[in-house]
Amino acid sequence: MSLSMPQKRYYRQRAHSNPMADHTFDYPVSPEKMDWSPLYPEFFPGSPSEGGTAQVEFADIGCGYGGLLVELSPLFPDKLILGLEIRVKVSDYVQDRIRSLRASEDGGYQNVACLRSNAMKYLPNYFTKGQGMVYTNTDVEEVNVWMVKHFTEHPLFTRVPEDQLVEDVIVGRLGSCTEEGKKVQRNGGKNFLAVFRRIEEPN
Repeated sequence: MSLSMPQKRYYRQRAHSNPMADHTFDYPVSPEKMDWSPLYPEFFPGSPSEGGTAQVEFADIGCGYGGLLVELSPLFPDKLILGLEIRVKVSDYVQDRIRSLRASEDGGYQNVACLRSNAMKYLPNYFTKGQGMVYTNTDVEEVNVWMVKHFTEHPLFTRVPEDQLVEDVIVGRLGSCTEEGKKVQRNGGKNFLAVFRRIEEPN
């Protein structure tokens, strides 16, 4: 049985939501307490108490309407991909979009999911430390300068040289498959991209 794809016009919302404002969220007290089975039932077929070995390996913080999630899902079918979005209607749209894709694609898109959450406050509640790569992408130059500055100054990250990113299948998609990226391209703007690799913690 296939479902019709959700229409964005029914999910429109303001472009931004204040992460410091009061919101109501359900979140685990620690990553070990997170039950991923409702989001990825094909990867966690047992009961929540049985747990599972799969872990989220891609997180799109502020996933918007889910363009990058949908793009990456078939490229990495064995890896779990999670979008985090703070806006209610936008996260509802992505969740409905994923449900429709799963119903119409004969078993596809089981590795992608979306949660409504505030990443600024609750990211450590979902993920343990140790992520390998950090992709930063924005069309706001001041934000790019801020992110690059702080990642560069942080002792646990080193910037990946651009010549090492030529074969990276993600880099070429960051500015072209998201709603914001397409808007920037249409308006002749520029996307700023930087990639950082996590290094070993100093003794």
